[in-house]
Amino acid sequence: MQSFCIQRLSQYAAAAILLSAPVSIAGWTAIAPETIASARLIKPVQTPLSGYLETIVDPAFGAPLTRITKPGALQPDASIVCAKDRCRHRYSSAQAWNADQSLLLIDVGCNGRCFLDGRTYAPLFRRQAFGECEWRPGKAEQMICVTRNAISLWQPRANSTQAVFQPDNYRNLQFGPSKGNPSRDGDRIAVRALNASGGIVVFAYDLAARKKFADIALDRLPGKPSYCTITPLGLHILCSQIMPDGVDQTYIFTIDGELAQHWTEHHRPAHGDMSVDADGGEVYVGISKSKPDEYMVIKRRIRDGAVTVLTAMGEIQHASMRATARPEWVFLTYAGKPEFVAAQKGWAPFAREVIALRIDGSGEMRRIAQTRSAQHDYWNEAQASPSPDGSQVIWSSNWGEAGGPVFDFVTRVDWPEQRP
Repeated sequence: MQSFCIQRLSQYAAAAILLSAPVSIAGWTAIAPETIASARLIKPVQTPLSGYLETIVDPAFGAPLTRITKPGALQPDASIVCAKDRCRHRYSSAQAWNADQSLLLIDVGCNGRCFLDGRTYAPLFRRQAFGECEWRPGKAEQMICVTRNAISLWQPRANSTQAVFQPDNYRNLQFGPSKGNPSRDGDRIAVRALNASGGIVVFAYDLAARKKFADIALDRLPGKPSYCTITPLGLHILCSQIMPDGVDQTYIFTIDGELAQHWTEHHRPAHGDMSVDADGGEVYVGISKSKPDEYMVIKRRIRDGAVTVLTAMGEIQHASMRATARPEWVFLTYAGKPEFVAAQKGWAPFAREVIALRIDGSGEMRRIAQTRSAQHDYWNEAQASPSPDGSQVIWSSNWGEAGGPVFDFVTRVDWPEQRP
């Protein structure tokens, strides 16, 4: 691997000079940290689509890049098969890797839930499982699954399931839906359901204590329920409600059902993720779609709603904080056409790119990957999501072919503090 990377680096030396002097570490180059204020737009460096499971050095940023999916058969016996048009992970704020990063889940376009080796990306096995499932933090072999009538712990390798909550007086249980995550310790989730009288409620459930918390009546709030999720420390439930005029407002409750915050602005923020800040407080980092920070990345405190602006306006699409071992970093996915972004004065200088950004307001950032994805539809969005320790980032791309097949890629990330 090392000799291969050194060979490829010599081929792309000119591209590396565009950024800064690269630092050699563990067989590849790592770009030194920079800041949002000093960053400039880097036009996409053209490179051929790599082969399936081939690792190359990204010509723009010098990091190892591996294409990990192949629309069609993923292995010779075709027990794992992906659709011809896409084969990818689910979403930016959904964790793709399990707790020890031994398994990687690919479940969009796959004939079931397809599990890869989390480090070599070789296909391992596929499973059929019902409901919405997310990896359980701290428990590498477990996923938390919510079906219409139960909460269960599922072990994909063994394909065994243990039901932990099967209520008689609730139905249509949902994990979010779609945007639900467990608490940071993996013990608590928020579940949306219909109660015995048909009312829409959400409640917290503690998997370790086998304890259900108070019902929160969502249908008594203005608007239409969208999704709910537990906060990282398991202390609050955040819910999105869509008003009749289309404004997406946020309600935050304690797990005992008390209203703690009501953010009335539209998507301020949204398309984001939650983490724990340096002061120990829970925060939501995402994209604002309301003034005064429209189309900027912001951090908003759960306890009081205070906002910190982290970037200038730009073509930002998604924010992920699934690198739970690095709670101070958010991974941002930018779309847009480079020539358009370059013409916008004062915009964040990123197009078709993934970066990592400190959420402390310092502006410190790391450039991760150029996605080279041409705009086409939802599944062509890169939706970058890091592994729990932040050493790997998965993202999707059609590699410049609008309407072409969508592949998944993994970029490996070297962090400066890990250097010898």
